[in-house]
Amino acid sequence: MTEGNFVDYVKIHIFSGKGGKGSAHLHREKYITKGGPDGGDGGRGGHVIIRADKNLWTLFHLKFKRHVKAEHGGNGSKSRSSGADGSDEYIDVPLGTVIRDTDTNEIIKEITEHGEEFIIAEGGMGGRGNWHFRSSTNQTPRYSQPGIDGQAIDITLELKVLADVGLVGFPNAGKSTLLSVITAAKPKIADYEFTTLKPNLGIVKYRDHQTFVIADIPGIIEGAAEGKGLGHRFLRHIERNSTLLFLIPADAKDINEQYEVLLDELRRYNPELMDKDRLIAISKSDLLDAELKKELTAELDRKLELPYLFISSVAQTGLTELKDKLWEMLNKEAV
Repeated sequence: MTEGNFVDYVKIHIFSGKGGKGSAHLHREKYITKGGPDGGDGGRGGHVIIRADKNLWTLFHLKFKRHVKAEHGGNGSKSRSSGADGSDEYIDVPLGTVIRDTDTNEIIKEITEHGEEFIIAEGGMGGRGNWHFRSSTNQTPRYSQPGIDGQAIDITLELKVLADVGLVGFPNAGKSTLLSVITAAKPKIADYEFTTLKPNLGIVKYRDHQTFVIADIPGIIEGAAEGKGLGHRFLRHIERNSTLLFLIPADAKDINEQYEVLLDELRRYNPELMDKDRLIAISKSDLLDAELKKELTAELDRKLELPYLFISSVAQTGLTELKDKLWEMLNKEAV
């Protein structure tokens, strides 16, 4: 999936259908000039329904769909014939989509199960025909009900990536390079900050034809929890990952300090993220000679409480151990 096709945020104006009018028809035939009421009911207006589809990975198909309008209900007619219900309009979304009211920013619904359907705007009820208003004192009512108007609402759809492992790190830490090496994903890679502007997903092929999904998420900068840089645009994607892989380059001035900054940003954004499993990968370890690696290992053993691994995406070292460790963490409950 190319970065340009990954759309994780769209705004849509929703209109449900208006209910059809009830009929005020009076029965007439060749020899019946003053028949009673026989007006039918109006049909229901169409609903607008959000539907979950596990085969979708992005909101790209909705990028240019700014308005969604369901069909109006049909009007009632003579012989107590009801109008047809308006056709429902479906909006298919990937799993992990959050629906917000654009005006209030309140979460309306989170979509997490395949096939799940949620009526975001109900169609208006059809009006009742004059058949319903006949009585002993009013045998020929010449009125009926109009249909009820449909609903209009502005919604925002936000996608939280559903992946097993989320890659967390500062810009230019080597996340995209790692993803390109251990999966078939082809993220944009360059030697400057914020090369990755949107999440990239890749499937890691493990042993015995087993797989897991890893997401390269845009790099953190200090203050991301307050919305600086890419801020909340990337942080929401981490909420769905079961395991967090912190990627810190071997040439960082202080690896432990970088980890603490990354962790603090996540904590300030959502304290529940602290409950996720974490692993540190020291990237670009091909820059270290044996002596430097030994010194760094002694320092990390003293400072870090978290398991860590040395890897190099360029030299392709430590990657098998990394996949083994991630697989173990993802499946620890089943072991």
